[in-house]
Amino acid sequence: MKTQILKGNWIFSVLLIPFVSALLALNHFGFPFKAGVAASGILILWWVYSDKLGQSKDVWAIFGAFLFSIAGDWFLSNRNGETSRFIMGIALFFLAHVGYLVFALMNGRLNRLLTVIILAGYLAFYFFMLSPGIEDETLKVAALCYLLISCFSLGAALGISGHSAFKWLFAFGIVMVLFSDTIIALREFVKYKDLDFLILPTYYLAQISVVAALISRKFCNDKKLK
Repeated sequence: MKTQILKGNWIFSVLLIPFVSALLALNHFGFPFKAGVAASGILILWWVYSDKLGQSKDVWAIFGAFLFSIAGDWFLSNRNGETSRFIMGIALFFLAHVGYLVFALMNGRLNRLLTVIILAGYLAFYFFMLSPGIEDETLKVAALCYLLISCFSLGAALGISGHSAFKWLFAFGIVMVLFSDTIIALREFVKYKDLDFLILPTYYLAQISVVAALISRKFCNDKKLK
C-alpha cells in the first residue's frame, strides 16, 4: 500500500489527516485535535521517510520542532492568566524554531540580506510597539529572544536549496508561523485583537505546509532515482 501511494501524487492525500484535525480543533473539539496537527505530521513523515530515517537526520529536527510546538501550545492553552506559563510556552516555541533553523541550515544556508531586512523590521516592531506594553522584565527578554530566533529561522528557510516546491513550501510554513506569532504579540502586548481569528488557522497551515515540503522532497528524490 505504501509503495503504491509513494509512486504518485497520491502521497499528498495523507495531508488530509492534519487538515481534518485542524478543522476539528478550530471547531473547539479540544486540545487533542490541536496537538493532532503536529502529531499526525510526525507520524506521516516517519512513515514517508521510514526507509531512510536513519540517513535523514534533518527530519529529526522537524520531529523536535513539532514536539516542542505541541508542548508550547499546551502551556499557552492552559496558562489561566499565569505569566510563568506564558513564558514557558514562549521558551518551548523558541526550541521549536531552533528545530526549524537546524533543518533549514542542513539544507542550505542563511540568506543574510533577507535576514538583515527581516531583523530590522521586527526589531523596530519590538522596540516601538511591543516593548512599551510589556511590564514583566523576564517576559520582555523572552519575547525579544523569541523574536530573534524567529527571524533567523525564516532567513534560513529562505536560503534553502533544492527544488522549488520543497523550498517554497517550507519557507511559506515558517512565514505562517511568524505571521501567527505576530498576531499573538499584537493581542498580548498591544491589545489589538481584530486579527485574532487568523492565529490558529495560520499556525495549523504552517505545520501542514512544512509536512508538505518534506513529502515533496521525498517524492522528487524518489523520482530521480528511477
